[in-house]
Amino acid sequence: MCHPAQLSLEQLLKDCRLQRSRGSGPGGQHRNKVETAIVVEHLPSGLRGEASERRSQDQNRRQAIHRLRVKLALYERRSPAAGPSSVWRQRLKAGRISANSEHEEFPALLAEALDVVCANAFEVSVAAKQLEVTTSQLIKFLKIERGALELVNRERVEAGQPKLR
Repeated sequence: MCHPAQLSLEQLLKDCRLQRSRGSGPGGQHRNKVETAIVVEHLPSGLRGEASERRSQDQNRRQAIHRLRVKLALYERRSPAAGPSSVWRQRLKAGRISANSEHEEFPALLAEALDVVCANAFEVSVAAKQLEVTTSQLIKFLKIERGALELVNRERVEAGQPKLR
């Protein structure tokens, strides 16, 4: 079963509710004239992505969806596939994963990495081999999203393993 962070936009939005509102905070009357703030709620999980920092409703919508996908990657687990996905392989170069937190594919890559790490009892070196990257590259990738490293470290401590640095 596909991870919700990896779904196409159309598929993801079928399970979501979008709300528009007026942004709060600085910006004066320009900010409060129109409903540019967006909240996207994933109904099956209850997770939400929000954005209100732009004056464009479309830009806030894209950012809110991206933030929702990152939260889905962090908090929803699926059984990983036998090997790295085609998306993962496209970003893989000589044992290194090339990714940026703002990239559209980042949440899908993060979900895949966390699913593999979780499936391997948070043994990052084993997960790295399965993902065809070095252990240090996988840790570096997890550090891109602070919540990912916190999640892995929390689970490792519970299992009696040392924290990753």
